[in-house]
Amino acid sequence: MAGVLAVVIAAAQASVPFWGAKTSSPADTPPAQLKAGQWFWGGDDKTLGPIAVVVSLTEQRGYVCRNGVLIGFTTVSTGKPGHETPTGVFHISQKDKDHHSSKYNNAPMPYQQRLTQDGVALHAGGLPGYPESHGCVHLPSEFARLLFGASNMGMTVVVAEEGKAPAAMVHPTALIPIDPVTGGQAVMPTLDDGQPFRWQPEQSPDGSISMVISTTDQRIVVLRNGIEIGRARIHVRDPHRRSGTHAYVASTEYMGGEVPGYPGLKMPKWTVIGIPGHGDEQGTVLDADAIHDLVMPHEFARQLAPLIVPGTVVVATDQRMLPHSTGRVQAVIDTLPPTATAAR
Repeated sequence: MAGVLAVVIAAAQASVPFWGAKTSSPADTPPAQLKAGQWFWGGDDKTLGPIAVVVSLTEQRGYVCRNGVLIGFTTVSTGKPGHETPTGVFHISQKDKDHHSSKYNNAPMPYQQRLTQDGVALHAGGLPGYPESHGCVHLPSEFARLLFGASNMGMTVVVAEEGKAPAAMVHPTALIPIDPVTGGQAVMPTLDDGQPFRWQPEQSPDGSISMVISTTDQRIVVLRNGIEIGRARIHVRDPHRRSGTHAYVASTEYMGGEVPGYPGLKMPKWTVIGIPGHGDEQGTVLDADAIHDLVMPHEFARQLAPLIVPGTVVVATDQRMLPHSTGRVQAVIDTLPPTATAAR
């Protein structure tokens, strides 16, 4: 009997289609240039803060952020005319890896994460390049698996559409202005003219931080629990030393001596995270000259330094991230590199 049951289960699993690309696109791929079924996932670490998802009906793209910064994005397919995906803020109320539709002929809905009481959900499904579902948000199969593993019950999902939501939600950038708990738009104001930095740790007093550096915008932004707590103007002496996008994690070891120009300030060693497109860099220790190339206001550095602990992540990119930017969206990565591996 057990053998028969195993055969039945195996046959059922084999009958579930695999939708979309099997592997991640490179980190430097602009979301707008993804073809139907393509996606990017830069790795994840649940200890680094809350996770949230933004689905842009206008773009037919989904964006995943951890601690307020982007860790993945994907093509999606949402509700077709007459079955439109509802807009608004939702919280995951059910997760079912092997779910099947109770409305549409028992259709498979792998890695289902329910948004509404009437069954609208995130799940793996068909991706023709346009809205064709009965209301659900279809994801590539492997991306759906990764998101299912990274998410938690109650995860915030914002479904946004042009004319019904702020532009920052409809067209997200590297710094997604979303409160990961409420789904409301978080305030991330730019610096005033002549203002060297802003430091407001009281905006989110506890938790891990993440940092984003744009060598083109000459800015660093610090986030905690998805809330911006600081930003500063910086100067990069040699912005062409490492072009593209690179992610680093602070180690338990420190560099020898003090940071030049910053008396009493010691800097941890930074190890490269091997994100898609830069996998061969995994484990490399960032050289001291590259760190010393970055100059920031002394008082900002003094306030920031105690918050940098083993596991803190920083992403440096030559792409823009300021709101006025016309550059491409840039992904931000957490500490753990990715592992390989007809619905509603």
